[in-house]
Amino acid sequence: MYDLIIKNARVIDGTGAKWFRSDVAVKDGLIAAMGKLGETEAQEVFDAEDDFVCPGFVDIHSHSDQSILGCPLNESRVLQGVTTEIAGNCGMSMSPATDEFLGDLKGYTAGEGDYSWRSMGSFLEQVERAKPSTNFAALIGHGTVRLGVMGYSDAKPSPKQLENIKALAREAMEDGAFGMTSGLIYPPGSFADGDELAEIVSSIAPYGGYYATHMRNEGSRIVEAVKEALSVSRRAGVPLQISHHKVCHQPDWRVNAHMTLAMIERARREGQDVTCDQYPYRATATTLSVNMPGWSFEGGWPKLKERLLNKEDKKRIREHLIASHDGLWDTLVVSYVKNKEDEWLCGMSIPEIADKLGLDCADALCEVVLMEDNFVGEVHFAMCEEDIELIMSKSFTMAGSDGSAMMLSESGRPHPRNFGTFPRVIAHYCRERKLFPVEEAVRKLTSMPAARAGIWDRGVLRPGMRADMVVFSFDRINDDPSYQNPKQPCSGISRVYVNGALTAKDGVHTGARAGRVLRRGR
Repeated sequence: MYDLIIKNARVIDGTGAKWFRSDVAVKDGLIAAMGKLGETEAQEVFDAEDDFVCPGFVDIHSHSDQSILGCPLNESRVLQGVTTEIAGNCGMSMSPATDEFLGDLKGYTAGEGDYSWRSMGSFLEQVERAKPSTNFAALIGHGTVRLGVMGYSDAKPSPKQLENIKALAREAMEDGAFGMTSGLIYPPGSFADGDELAEIVSSIAPYGGYYATHMRNEGSRIVEAVKEALSVSRRAGVPLQISHHKVCHQPDWRVNAHMTLAMIERARREGQDVTCDQYPYRATATTLSVNMPGWSFEGGWPKLKERLLNKEDKKRIREHLIASHDGLWDTLVVSYVKNKEDEWLCGMSIPEIADKLGLDCADALCEVVLMEDNFVGEVHFAMCEEDIELIMSKSFTMAGSDGSAMMLSESGRPHPRNFGTFPRVIAHYCRERKLFPVEEAVRKLTSMPAARAGIWDRGVLRPGMRADMVVFSFDRINDDPSYQNPKQPCSGISRVYVNGALTAKDGVHTGARAGRVLRRGR
């Protein structure tokens, strides 16, 4: 007797092959049988009524390590069909940690939990004890291991410091991390040059890990940023994942994306293993203080705070903001704040906030960062649809939410990518814009990210694979989360299974917490 049989389904197996009709049987968390199963007995039989059944969506670019300990139900992931997520991106992983710079790590990651762990292994054990609803895999943040040895220093590491950074990375890989990430717009990762990056990233090569990078520039210097990323990957001898590929400099819209994609295609022709991911929205989301000059972060938040309160330093910061944000202020919207009494800021643009505070835009941004002790987020409308579609149409582009574990009751007004990335690819770009057939859309959401990470028992529907599955109606699936109302489930998804357990049903979490912590090579 099987645990579950899904009957009358149109199966999209995740490989890109055309859909086919099949029943799907599950036993002990695995796909046990496929084909016409007739009157075979099962504890539960679900009639898909000709809807599609596909592998659970795999989020290659997640930040849920920062919130999963306090949010194991993970509604933002499960209710859009995500069953596996790979966290620790943009150079910011929650581990490994060192006693010397533990306070800096807490400010850097702004994560939940007691930070009692030090190794990647002990952090993953904490996630296991939390019993999350989704499968969880982790990457090492370059910024985290650099911070663990050097804090927020902008100096070049000494030979001993460099070896200590590499040792932290090797230990994390041995604990089961899948690769290393960098966030080259965020201090302290931004203080590293290409030589340092290549040397540190090379430490993961013997383990078969990959390198995912939030590049040094996604605006006017994006071409040279791609060049640096390709060089670091090649010199380190590891595959490259370009994170959330986009062009954020308006004068370069419809131009530079063609150049960067051609660079990726050429590298692939020459034998370099490089792919990219993308969230399907016009707006980015990050911390509001990312708008400030890099030098102002040397020494971390305490030093930045001092500089914002120092007349001469504040003048320099203002000059940078005014010069770099001319004509862009109204594209910046506050998404979350630390203090509950300041939630009126959420959803307001910087000019609107400036008007309320009686300040100019540069001073208003600085004031909000100070008010919230740097725990304040932004949504930035920076891309054009033509570039989004061009990047998405490439066979080497997969989806990644750049989101986190959240509940529907989350405070603030987070970016809708947290709740709607994966259905949006199917509903808007496949069904409405017709960029590719549904089988290709599903491949970008399932087997492609699983293969990039080296997760070999998920991402494809085949007997013997883990029973992570999404049942959806192609006609009704929709990315309901919006900028105005982001915290809602996606319609058209009738069921989500994680390791064979029914975890979401018709947009409601069942309470199941059957997710597993995944470790490289295990």
